[in-house]
Amino acid sequence: MLGEHLQKYLALYVKGRRTLAEDYELVILGSGPGGYVAAIRASQLGVKTAVIEKEDVGGVCLNWGCIPSKALLRNAEILSLFQRAGEFGISIDNLQYDFGKAIDRSRKVVKQLTSGISYLLKKNGVDLIRGVGTFKDSKTIEINGNGHTLSSQNVIVATGARFRTLPNLPIDGKVVITSREALELREVPPRVVIVGGGATGAEFAYLYRSYGADVTLVEMLPHLVPLEDEEISTHLEQAFSAQGIKSMTDTKVGGIEIGQGSSRV
Repeated sequence: MLGEHLQKYLALYVKGRRTLAEDYELVILGSGPGGYVAAIRASQLGVKTAVIEKEDVGGVCLNWGCIPSKALLRNAEILSLFQRAGEFGISIDNLQYDFGKAIDRSRKVVKQLTSGISYLLKKNGVDLIRGVGTFKDSKTIEINGNGHTLSSQNVIVATGARFRTLPNLPIDGKVVITSREALELREVPPRVVIVGGGATGAEFAYLYRSYGADVTLVEMLPHLVPLEDEEISTHLEQAFSAQGIKSMTDTKVGGIEIGQGSSRV
């Protein structure tokens, strides 16, 4: 989110700025939660602003993180309730579910929200430029993809982060995948090992188990979701155990052998 210090800076800049020869007074690299919020606020304060984005607006959180995963978790929650219908005196025969349609629904939710952000940028007078921005000097940015350059007195770098790779777990996008590929996977694997018991790993463990997968969750620290209070971690471990999710804490992955469409970890 746009910090108070940045808002104060923008307000002071607008108050004391002079006429500039640059294309923009502010250019932002990246349209994630940091980038698009800063762009909208700057434009509201009267700053001529552009955002450079190589993919869809909204960043990883909106496109390939928090939002689609929460949409899928909602599907998993509803499916879990149907599976427990007998506890509530409700009988269901021949329960069927389609994980592919759950993926389609999550992408639809993402599309609605990214369209909303694009609308807000346009409504607030922010120019959205497609491509990869690279610095030619401190005030000149080249747009890879269209060959254009633009100049700006101020630049905010809000390009986010990349997936971390582990040397003993080479990602091939088929057997060993990241959460990015998992959010497009249209069939739940019958057995899955999830390396990392943080929030993302716990979400996919619950999701895949709800759809019938045999799930093993591996975490090198003493508890799942290790950044949370230990009481929360313990409660989650108990809940996962009751659901049939195997948790291996204080455990590291030493390596992997990949066969024909499967692996030995």
